[in-house]
Amino acid sequence: MSTTAPDEDRFAAFRHSAFQRYFWARFLTATATQIVATAVGFQLWTLTKDAWLLGLIGLVQFLPALILVLVTGLAADRYGRRKVMGLAILLKMTCAIGILTLSVTEQFLPVLVLSALMLFGVARAFHTPASSSLVVNVVPRKDFANAVGWITSSWQLASIVGPAIGGVLYYLSATLAYSSAVAIFATSATLIFSLEKPNQEMETAPTNWQTLVGGFQYIWKEKIVLGAISLDLFAILLGGAVALLPIYAEDILNVGAIGNGFLRAAPGIGALVMVAILIRFPVRDHAGTILLLSVAGFGAATAVFGVSKLAWLSIPALALLGAFDMVSVYIREIMIQLWTPDRVRGRVNAVNAIFLGASNELGEFRAGAMAAVYGAVFTVAAGGVAAIGVAGAWRFLFPKMSKTRKLEAPELQD
Repeated sequence: MSTTAPDEDRFAAFRHSAFQRYFWARFLTATATQIVATAVGFQLWTLTKDAWLLGLIGLVQFLPALILVLVTGLAADRYGRRKVMGLAILLKMTCAIGILTLSVTEQFLPVLVLSALMLFGVARAFHTPASSSLVVNVVPRKDFANAVGWITSSWQLASIVGPAIGGVLYYLSATLAYSSAVAIFATSATLIFSLEKPNQEMETAPTNWQTLVGGFQYIWKEKIVLGAISLDLFAILLGGAVALLPIYAEDILNVGAIGNGFLRAAPGIGALVMVAILIRFPVRDHAGTILLLSVAGFGAATAVFGVSKLAWLSIPALALLGAFDMVSVYIREIMIQLWTPDRVRGRVNAVNAIFLGASNELGEFRAGAMAAVYGAVFTVAAGGVAAIGVAGAWRFLFPKMSKTRKLEAPELQD
């Protein structure tokens, strides 16, 4: 079998108009989210110089997904993923309006900002499983792997564009940054609601304990999926450094507000390069081994960034970090969606969102709390080393996952 995809297959997902609108809606939503995150983080750090608050930004956005996990995925499975995704984007827009108001009125108090971000977390809790599950309903199954490559590239492109734009806009005016995010959210919601109602195998069984915990039951049963999700959870939980970038920008690398935006963009640049490679050379064999090696590489790049005091070294390290993380995301997302029955896909993605939230938002809280005690450099460098250890441990804890060669479920393999 050829190691490269035919030229005509690289844009297979875009042959479907529904996917085109879905793709741009996800990209715009991610971009607006990055603008808000960049501006809020830097504004709070500038006003308070409190690393603990930077950690709380992640925690308050994670808690709603944890608390609501039994209903967010079921809502997507029962009421329609397009509808839930669109309403969640509108709620994000409302939260951005609230943060804009706090900034304009000079009431940017931590308790008020964190309250707005907690409501933003509620929106994300519903948005994530609905948007992740919807893609299977807007492209044929045969084009799904191609769609995942483009979707992850859209998120990574947003990770480049959003922080860079957010940093520049915030430098010009915080009001301009937040109002731009509001406009982008509005455009994204319009795109989603313009989609025709997609085909979806709805959950019609009465709501009971079995339907509520269906996602947990499936993941626990499918050890390959459990291993892939939990690997990401612990690697990013221990090795995440995004929350501390304002400290590096302001106090360690001395690159200021615009530099903070580019530091946040660097992982996205590396990931975008990697997704272009993955579209050209898809993972066709030795998926488990590649997954473990990518997590180990992520940890090594994180450790290098942690100890670096030179911008010319720190930015490439972050780019390499993003490239390795992209491989992990690509493999994990294909496996989760293609190994999961459609009627329970929303609930599985809700559980996956908890793992992602724990690894990202809760990881940011862990980083902020540790940095407040041990300092940013030790926190990031030690986290990178821990991520390498996680990759080694998972090789033995989940032998079936580490030996998996194909991304598709067995019934889909040639």
